[in-house]
Amino acid sequence: MKTYWVLVIILAAGCASQKPVERPPDFSAVTEPSHSQPAPAPRPAVTQTPTAAAPAATPATAPAKPAVSSTAKPAVGVTVKETLDPVLLRPSTDEFTLGPGDGLEIEILGSPLTRATTSVGLDGKIYFHLLPGTDVWGLTLDQARDALENELGKLITRPQISVSLRTVGSRYVWLLGRVNRPGIYPLPGTMTLLESLAQAGGTATSGGQLATADLADLRHSFVVRNGQFLPVDFFRLLTAGDMSQNIYMQPDDFVYVPSSLANEIYVLGAVRAPRAVPYQEPMTLVSAVLGADGPARYELLGRDDTGPFMRDAYLSHVAILRGSLTEPQVTVVDFQAIVKGRASDVRLEPGDIIYVPNSPYTNLKRYINLVVNTFVGTVAANEGIRAGGGGGALGVGVTVNPSSR
Repeated sequence: MKTYWVLVIILAAGCASQKPVERPPDFSAVTEPSHSQPAPAPRPAVTQTPTAAAPAATPATAPAKPAVSSTAKPAVGVTVKETLDPVLLRPSTDEFTLGPGDGLEIEILGSPLTRATTSVGLDGKIYFHLLPGTDVWGLTLDQARDALENELGKLITRPQISVSLRTVGSRYVWLLGRVNRPGIYPLPGTMTLLESLAQAGGTATSGGQLATADLADLRHSFVVRNGQFLPVDFFRLLTAGDMSQNIYMQPDDFVYVPSSLANEIYVLGAVRAPRAVPYQEPMTLVSAVLGADGPARYELLGRDDTGPFMRDAYLSHVAILRGSLTEPQVTVVDFQAIVKGRASDVRLEPGDIIYVPNSPYTNLKRYINLVVNTFVGTVAANEGIRAGGGGGALGVGVTVNPSSR
């Protein structure tokens, strides 16, 4: 009798693993899921008759058992639109300040032979004429001129000095990805995003005999400033000419335009190997998270360890982000319910971002911001490594304070 029930349990697990893949729920809903509402009543399960080989050589059919009923909450699609802070659309009023690498032309008025070009050194000092070194790091051009006049005044009677900025070597913006001339560009003064993209030759295109295809994925393009994602809608800016997205750049801004030819799913968060998974039709949430060489669903149920997840992974609040980064469509699903057969697997699309949290979310908008910032921070770090000559591959761990959720 004991052997009979063991066989029945194995058969039921096998039926659960063959549960048909369904498309995810509507991603266009705009209502945030409520954690206080009771779960809706589950639909009646379809009765199936599993078959398996008996211990004897003659095949035998096990007694019919109903399939596992779906008791997990249905995933709710939510669309959240991010808006730009109007301050980002105003040019900075701060004066240019000097830093290492900036090139200057300096001359003592009335003495043309003293004209010289010099650069601010790594120590923040400039070396001119008879002076041993004048610290100008963080000074404006006028302040640097006054400092030089004060120092020279100890050697020359009332000197008047002219200081001009020739080259900028201390302020840069990063423009990487599918632009025609990716690289690191100087930021001499006020510059908009469109002007910086123009320096890089614009976004890349592929020309054919009949049409020109855009190689840039504008919906996943982004700007990172001080480690934070700025919700610039590149599609509206470059396709519709919407100047409300044309922000002013600041030093060390990171602009990345991904390729529209990339066919990947991104798996991030509390997983042992955050990575980009090549998309293969059809692809589901389970296959993307576990990977092609990962354990099968029935094996995951019997494992003593956590499989591909970190030990603090919170699998009942796995997020799937789809579409534009500035107006993402998100679905939060119970991964445990899926692998245990209590809910249907979710079909994915190229470009989807999967995020496994290490604690439950309490505010959906903050949760979405966390996912987006993790994605752009990971991609920016890897692309920066590549630009600097390193290898780089999606999988950089990003530590996040759980209380921020």
